[in-house]
Amino acid sequence: MASELIFRGHESHPASDAYSPKPPKPWLNVTRPIHYLLREQRLVFIFVGIAIATLFFTLLQSSSNPQTQIPDSYFSSELTRTHNPHRSAYQNGHLTTGFGINSVGKIPLGLKRKGLRIVVTGGAGFVGSHLVDRLISRGDSVIVVDNFFTGRKENVMHHFGNPRFELIRHDVVEPLLLEVDQIYHLACPASPVHYKHNPVKTIISFFFTNVVGTLNMLGLAKRVGARFLLTSTSEVYGDPLQHPQVETYWGNVNPIGVRSCYDEGKRTAETLTMDYHRGAGVEVRIARIFNTYGPRMCIDDGRVVSNFVAQALRKEPLTVYGDGKQTRSFQFVSDLVEGLMRLMEGEHVGPFNLGNPGEFTMLELAQVVQETIDPNAKIEFRPNTEDDPHKRKPDISKAKEQLGWEPKVPLRKGLPMMVSDFRQRIFGDHKEDSSSTA
Repeated sequence: MASELIFRGHESHPASDAYSPKPPKPWLNVTRPIHYLLREQRLVFIFVGIAIATLFFTLLQSSSNPQTQIPDSYFSSELTRTHNPHRSAYQNGHLTTGFGINSVGKIPLGLKRKGLRIVVTGGAGFVGSHLVDRLISRGDSVIVVDNFFTGRKENVMHHFGNPRFELIRHDVVEPLLLEVDQIYHLACPASPVHYKHNPVKTIISFFFTNVVGTLNMLGLAKRVGARFLLTSTSEVYGDPLQHPQVETYWGNVNPIGVRSCYDEGKRTAETLTMDYHRGAGVEVRIARIFNTYGPRMCIDDGRVVSNFVAQALRKEPLTVYGDGKQTRSFQFVSDLVEGLMRLMEGEHVGPFNLGNPGEFTMLELAQVVQETIDPNAKIEFRPNTEDDPHKRKPDISKAKEQLGWEPKVPLRKGLPMMVSDFRQRIFGDHKEDSSSTA
């Protein structure tokens, strides 16, 4: 029987089931790291490491404790002043960020404080130039705005070439566009000679400077969010009926007197400043400055201290007006600058009296000048001037309490430094000429 070959290639075989893995567990990616951390107490070691690192950096920061000191840059090494600790945005490693925002934070370890951009109107004047010195030495960038009506370029010439210093010849009665963090508004002629010399021109000048100039600077502060400090004056108290004068005293000012252009101009400037603060939310500070003396004062500005010093150096009689019993208080310029800076960096609007409560009669002041310069200097009495205040003494309790400030330099210590500066400026050229001809 023949065999048959049967082709079975097209016959279908039953398919076996294919391999299929276990379905993935949905929480495996979450539970696996947790199981890893829980095994062998790994989580405990992580927390211990974090605690050790935190303790190490805390001890390192407390041991370093970087502080930004405000250096003294005045004229004699004899003036060693101890500053009381105060809440300042520039001390204890803190700074206030720019454009008027009161956010305060610690400076990271190893980094320096970032200097602010500050404009000082009247910065080439007597007080303004000393303020500029302090701000520059602290590390800030300073823009001086001055029309040189009473300021002198020589007062700030030593900063020429410093990249953080700028000088603009400009009158604040004209608008000024700048980007700044703080504004110290000092621009205003303040000496009796200037506001009595030509009444018509003077009152117009004072009106525009104190009113229009202050408005322009307040407008600038509003636009850029800068903090604004107005330097007002003790003259807002007029011939005071309250002694000593406190900031709540409204004053006794003659609105039609020969001094009223200055007195009322400053009172108006204070009004504008507070209106911008209440109505526009501008951060403002107001300082009422009492009699201040020191190097760089105008030699012939009519103020009593500069008058006496210049007259004694020139061998002229010391002119005392009236009976010489009217009183004043005299603060050295470094004390005033310290007060202005503390006021600017503080959290209080003011107004604040900034002056030395030590009270002297005009005769006593003349005697101190005699002791310092020439014991043989004569005293000459002249008729008193109109509306001359009889008593002037600040109550600085508010500044002591809220700013931690009070003057440190007594008259008999500060006056010799002013005398040395005046002697150089009065006789310096003459001495150089005589030495060259010899």
